[in-house]
Amino acid sequence: MLNKLKINDFKEIITGRRSIRNYDPTVKISKEEMAEILEEATLAPSSVNLQPWRFVVIDSNEGKETLAPLAKFNQRQVASSAAVIAVFVDMKSEEYLETIYNTAVEKGFMPAEVRDQQVPAIKGLVETMTNEQKKEMFLIDAGLVSMQLMLAARAHGYDTNPIGGYEKDRIAEAFDLDKDRFYPVMLISIGKAADQGYPSVRLPLDVITEWK
Repeated sequence: MLNKLKINDFKEIITGRRSIRNYDPTVKISKEEMAEILEEATLAPSSVNLQPWRFVVIDSNEGKETLAPLAKFNQRQVASSAAVIAVFVDMKSEEYLETIYNTAVEKGFMPAEVRDQQVPAIKGLVETMTNEQKKEMFLIDAGLVSMQLMLAARAHGYDTNPIGGYEKDRIAEAFDLDKDRFYPVMLISIGKAADQGYPSVRLPLDVITEWK
């Protein structure tokens, strides 16, 4: 039986989120609940619905031992969290294009004629893109899914911390992924906070926003 969402107030979800570095090491997250959190995260939008994000959930002792030397400045999160989720983008996400659009037709979300128009058009677009252009597009999508993952985790009563400081050139191979295909985006630690964290300042809207 999956746990019910523990926080249903969206205002509380976004205002109460903190970047947590110390977790209660006794709290674990079941594979079923973690899968539910990830599925909720993947409702995020992506460019032409290619869904380029890929996850490695690192929650075993062996997995954390592999990760620890790759995240030297984030040892507390690795050691005490229930899991660390490594977020990658699949640089060959277009291989799933037909599967995605065929499934949309099967579920009645899209007429077949729309699929038949869009799939070749998207294939043609992707074929003209350089690797850097694809990476730039996919990184935007990965940022969207990562933020949604952190909010979904909080709705389940857990806390998170996005981590950018780790050995990005080594992590794919460390977890048996093709480093030429899977590009690392960030690590996200997840678990039950052992402390409240601390609030942080945001620039006022009149500094960061223009109205035209």
